[in-house]
Amino acid sequence: MEIINAKIIGYPNLQRIIINENGIIQEIIPQDSSKFTLESQQVLNVKGDWISLGGIDLQINGGLGLAFPDLEEKHLDKIDAISQYLWQQGVDGFCPTIVTTSKEKINRSLSVISLAIAHQNNQSSLQKNRAKIIGVHLEGPFLNYEKRGAHPAEYLLPPTVENAKEILGDYSQIVTIMTMASELDKTGELIPYLKSLGITISLGHSLATAEEAKIAFEKGASMVTHAFNAMPSLHHRKPGLLGEAIVNENVYCGLIADGQHVYPTTMKLLLKASDYHKGIFLVSDALSPIGLPDGIYPWDDRQIEVKNGTARLKDDTLAGTTLPLLVGVENLVKWGICDVETAILLATESPRMAIGMSGFSLGQKANLLRWHWHQEKNQLSWKRIIAMDK
Repeated sequence: MEIINAKIIGYPNLQRIIINENGIIQEIIPQDSSKFTLESQQVLNVKGDWISLGGIDLQINGGLGLAFPDLEEKHLDKIDAISQYLWQQGVDGFCPTIVTTSKEKINRSLSVISLAIAHQNNQSSLQKNRAKIIGVHLEGPFLNYEKRGAHPAEYLLPPTVENAKEILGDYSQIVTIMTMASELDKTGELIPYLKSLGITISLGHSLATAEEAKIAFEKGASMVTHAFNAMPSLHHRKPGLLGEAIVNENVYCGLIADGQHVYPTTMKLLLKASDYHKGIFLVSDALSPIGLPDGIYPWDDRQIEVKNGTARLKDDTLAGTTLPLLVGVENLVKWGICDVETAILLATESPRMAIGMSGFSLGQKANLLRWHWHQEKNQLSWKRIIAMDK
């Protein structure tokens, strides 16, 4: 397949993308080049639209009514259905996120996700049109009580190496990210330990001062969970965790771009201060009702009410969203917060960079999205590119 007249991030002018018979990106060449003009190729003219990889969601709590902390082996088919749903929403890969709960439930969910990953790997040739499980995001239980948000207080634990070993059990190899409040680690041993296991440490649900955050970043933390939420706001005399993260070029901050978790003007300030995609990536932070209509749904032993894609507890505490990741991309452009290229980067390339994955490049599987900007409607839309696309 040959895609022509494409805008590709990082490339000047229009480009041509050559995809071989195995669905791999073989070549990216200028549109005016005479190379690879084979009459037998299927040619797709995207007429100046943007082409990108699919999104990567590093924080999603469940889907289709199933919360990842509630996983049991009987849910393997449901995990597969969630993977299919996310693929349909433009997501190539995701981190099932397990929020604070009991050690037993965390261990059980990790064991089930381990089985799902093994099945995914063993059936790779058959598992088409599914988002890949990249690894687990443990959002807790090492969080600050004062910034716990919707996380149940009874399951919070001190961030120690001993507790981490119990939480991870035999499944540390499938954990990609752990969110923690670093100021609670009085020994300073947990971050180096997690880093030695290959886990990305994200600071969040935290009251860390700028000084405490700087120490954590020096020890190896490299991420911040849902910027502005569950942490002190920026203050001109007390920049705190977020301020320290923004000025650190080696730290990425997750951002929920639904307009509820962070006001659009504040998003614009954050993106500008963080050099856009070089310091920020989008997450959905979607809860289990994603893919279902608005309504009241169970959430651990409580209930959440979903209205217009926003989920809240009975006391009006913001619990999360049910909007897919790429809605955030569309919002950023619609609200004039950034240009099309940057918005696409924030959901496709930046999350990959944040966890050390490679971005759009030769030799990759051509799971591609086509983005079209409707200037008259002030609307960005996308669709997946598949063989025989017209």
